[in-house]
Amino acid sequence: MEIPGLVEITTHDELREVVPPPLGAAVQKERKELHDLDIDWLAGSPFCLIATSDADGNCDVSPKGDPAGFTKVLDRTTIAIPERAGNRRVDGFVNVLGNPHVGLIFFIPGRTDTLRINGRARIVKEAPFFDDMVVKGNRPQLALLVEIEQIFHHCSKSFLRSKLWKPETWNPESVPSRAAISKALERPESDLATLETYYGAQYEESIYKVKY
Repeated sequence: MEIPGLVEITTHDELREVVPPPLGAAVQKERKELHDLDIDWLAGSPFCLIATSDADGNCDVSPKGDPAGFTKVLDRTTIAIPERAGNRRVDGFVNVLGNPHVGLIFFIPGRTDTLRINGRARIVKEAPFFDDMVVKGNRPQLALLVEIEQIFHHCSKSFLRSKLWKPETWNPESVPSRAAISKALERPESDLATLETYYGAQYEESIYKVKY
């Protein structure tokens, strides 16, 4: 796509002409093992994003969520994240099979800082710690085992700019409902009222009842 006036950066030196090298604290905060404070953060986090790419560099970011503390700390360099049944695409898992490198960001609602972990992942279909991952009777069929290579806490700027946790800025009705989006883009043959029922209260009630 040709964009008039566009100036692209294509080298590391060009990038650093705009963004100087990071200051000491930003570099030194990187670690390779979990600190007690990191373990506390994982215990309080109900949600994370997992970034992956396949062997050709095609990327995916998948959200994962469960009750706070859903991420299992196995030791100072290893964590495990349960996989619950969903749409069966498992895009991130497919990527891991060809490229084990993953990036994770852990959120705590209301907190404007985050915890970032980068490492190498493996897909596990059975382990003793699966018994610790049961939620409402649902024992995961898969888990992502991550060997930590880099860990650090990330600052609040993006959350402060976006006002993400400020309820007065929320406007969920600014876009069509999930049911309307599904009918328009995914299930055009379905009745909208049926989809509204499907994505209603029973949808939340069923999320731990389904298996692949």
